[in-house]
Amino acid sequence: MLRIGVLVSGGGTNLQAIFDAIESGRITNTEVAVVVSNNAGAYALERAKNHGVEAVCLSPKQYETREAFNEALLEKIDSYGLDLIVLAGYLVTIPPAMIRKYRNRIINIHPSLIPSFCGVGYYGLKVHEAALARGVKITGATVHFVDEGMDSGPIILQKAVEVQPEDTPKTLQQRVMEQAEWIILPQAINMIANGQI
Repeated sequence: MLRIGVLVSGGGTNLQAIFDAIESGRITNTEVAVVVSNNAGAYALERAKNHGVEAVCLSPKQYETREAFNEALLEKIDSYGLDLIVLAGYLVTIPPAMIRKYRNRIINIHPSLIPSFCGVGYYGLKVHEAALARGVKITGATVHFVDEGMDSGPIILQKAVEVQPEDTPKTLQQRVMEQAEWIILPQAINMIANGQI
């Protein structure tokens, strides 16, 4: 059984997609052991509680230094005996010590086709604003392993989504979530859980 921890900062729509996929059998051999957020007001924490999963808020603001937060985060993660850490809209930089300790056991979902519109400053709506400003006809989402760079780890899965002429950043964000993120993130977790990666 793959024990996963999901790290989130906001509403938790990708977390919900994971719960739904486990409940429908699209993800097998997997349990969500903990959901961690840096934001006490994140609706994702409510989603976790609704599914009987421990919900933890751990924010850099609670600590005097970033180093102290990084140590506390790693200690908390270690305490759950996780096989895989899933970043699902987590807007905090992962400490280098965690990346080293969990090498090839941390995955992230990014709302573009990496290497387009990724790296420092590209998160949330900013990704879709950039895609529309550039005039791309195709965008999408990428699941990748996390390394020391920003959105630079090995790619696991990608799925393309068409950009419509009338798109706004909000409508494009929603379509990328529905047609790509909510499909390939559960798919990647299932592949890992069943030894296909």
